[in-house]
Amino acid sequence: MIRSLVRAVVLTAFLSAPALAHDTPGGGEGAKVTLVYDHELPNVPGKSMRGVVVEYAPGGFSEGHTHPTSAFIYATVLEGAIRSQDNDGPATVYKAGESFSELPGDRHGVSENASKTQPAKLLAVFVVDTAQQELTFPLKK
Repeated sequence: MIRSLVRAVVLTAFLSAPALAHDTPGGGEGAKVTLVYDHELPNVPGKSMRGVVVEYAPGGFSEGHTHPTSAFIYATVLEGAIRSQDNDGPATVYKAGESFSELPGDRHGVSENASKTQPAKLLAVFVVDTAQQELTFPLKK
């Protein structure tokens, strides 16, 4: 019930908010990341909600990365299928309409289009410190 409500609120905000004009860093080969929503939370001082759309070309992926330690992330697949792996857990394929979350401090080792022939797209919504501008940091090798 709560998950459905959160998803409805997030999708409503995404669909009703105008897209912001710039892309954000964090892409990889065949990946485009676009900031589509940025709003300070009026009832949680110092926190903001930011939405990014990640579009993967067939076979596209994002390099391994982390997010700010203040960030809680809720992601829903809008189109296609996304393979995702956090920390040392198993890689999981999420299809359009399915969602997952990432906790503060998680390491995102795999984020990629599960298909070599069809595009994929996801909406990632961050609850993050307002002062935090960068949303993605490459994994140190």
